[in-house]
Amino acid sequence: MSLRLPASKLLPASYACYYLNGADSDGVFEMAELLLADKADGATVLRVDINELALIHQQLQPGLFGEVRCHAMVRNAGSARPNQIDQLEKLAAQPPAGLRLIICAAGIDHKKALHKRISALPDIACCALERMDEAAFGRWLAQLATDAHLNLSDEALAMMSEHLLGMRMATRQAIERLRLYDAGEGNTLSIDVVGDLLGERSPGDLSALCRAVAERSPSAIGLLRGLLREQQVAEVQVLSWISIRLQQLLLYVWYAASDKRSAAQNAGVFGEARQLVAREAGNWKPQELMHAMQRMMQVEMLLKGASTEQKGVVLERFVLELISGEKA
Repeated sequence: MSLRLPASKLLPASYACYYLNGADSDGVFEMAELLLADKADGATVLRVDINELALIHQQLQPGLFGEVRCHAMVRNAGSARPNQIDQLEKLAAQPPAGLRLIICAAGIDHKKALHKRISALPDIACCALERMDEAAFGRWLAQLATDAHLNLSDEALAMMSEHLLGMRMATRQAIERLRLYDAGEGNTLSIDVVGDLLGERSPGDLSALCRAVAERSPSAIGLLRGLLREQQVAEVQVLSWISIRLQQLLLYVWYAASDKRSAAQNAGVFGEARQLVAREAGNWKPQELMHAMQRMMQVEMLLKGASTEQKGVVLERFVLELISGEKA
């Protein structure tokens, strides 16, 4: 019988195989990354799709210098076909020496064969990560701010909780932006500062820019220039809006891999974006979205003073990367 563990008991990693499921795709992704990184010195770290299991076997071929160690995440196990379920079950039932296997199936229906078969295996650590409700998300956000040594007003916390509910990756990025803005001064950050960051009081062209970026349309460059030069919108606010849209796309793609019909709802995409995100997601590969989120943090640092270039030039180059698909 598999081991049912809460998320708080998964680290430090002590099992050869982990099965992460549940409605909180951000939670599944974050926990999988933590399990990959724990005690990873000297190990090869792999992130593979369900159709790439052969890469794990290839990595575990005997080496010249003793046991090979590999930490491997299977990102979209919920979309496995019958023959892929057989392969994954065999690998999880008897993980080769040196392998730490992390199987991710966010949002999977518990009636599916993969869930039944993987969760029934002995000696596999299973964890269901469910979405936080509004109260729990608010407490998590407040603790995140405290850990970052930020002093946010109650109104600012309430705004962030409402605006970012369920989007933990985007929330972490917003907290990092505020930390850089505060620069260790410890000032109380008001609802006005957070509102500017999250775009609560923003021109409509910000929405148009997000659509153009998501559709990878060349019109994004013209919209960006208009926002920065004519409307004097702060670069960090523009970057925040783009970040949230890319996060929505990443969540949608994650859920769509297993249940396309309800992917937008499961990803917490609402309003105008819900009508557009399914079409927009077709313009992106999962790896491109993950790379874009990583680049987002690098651009953030450049906008905060790590570059001698004009901020508008830095942001324009990043938007050009997004719409062209070229990597920096």
